[in-house]
Amino acid sequence: TLAENLADVVVPGDQRVVMPVSQALSPTGGLVGLRGNLAPDGAIVKVAGLAHLVHSGPARVFDSEEACFAAVMERQYEKNDVLVIRYEGPRGGPGMREMLSTTSAIYGQGMGEHVALITDGRFSGATRGLCVGHVGPEAAVGGPLALLRDGDIIDIDATAGTLSVRLSDDELAARRATWEPRQTDYQSGAIWRYAQTVGPARYGAVTHPGARAETHVYAEA
Repeated sequence: TLAENLADVVVPGDQRVVMPVSQALSPTGGLVGLRGNLAPDGAIVKVAGLAHLVHSGPARVFDSEEACFAAVMERQYEKNDVLVIRYEGPRGGPGMREMLSTTSAIYGQGMGEHVALITDGRFSGATRGLCVGHVGPEAAVGGPLALLRDGDIIDIDATAGTLSVRLSDDELAARRATWEPRQTDYQSGAIWRYAQTVGPARYGAVTHPGARAETHVYAEA
């Protein structure tokens, strides 16, 4: 086990490489989990090197990364907006692409500290600014992200670990009752089959029940 492997390791007391919890370099790691009525299954934000940890503003909703990127390039957004890129999760993409192009463009325009971005897609380590990814449940399965409309006020607090929209449960339920799934351009082949079986990002976006459900080890056949 990991504990057995490290049982004889002695950490010198006169170094600043491996720090004890009592002298942690920061109160959290580089990534923080968020949860709230907009992300019942959680979301992830990279806070390493980020000064902008709390943000509230109106939603600007886009159903693809391309649509959001086009709007950003035309500067069709305002200071304090929360740009929402949905239907880019494992099932909705399909495939959960990283949203690096849009965030790079925002930062290049000098707006990285003035807006936020949330998505059911993912980010790479190069992403800068207050960018929340892995929002779950994803829009493609009817998660709250799918119910957002332009102008809804979104609150992000990476310090408290929350992500919410200022809508009542009744309003969200009413919107969910009229929501219809969005069809992708992939209606056959391997990508279609992947979208039918892929699970949520929080469980690894896998296309099987998981290792614990496996009863046959093919490597030992």
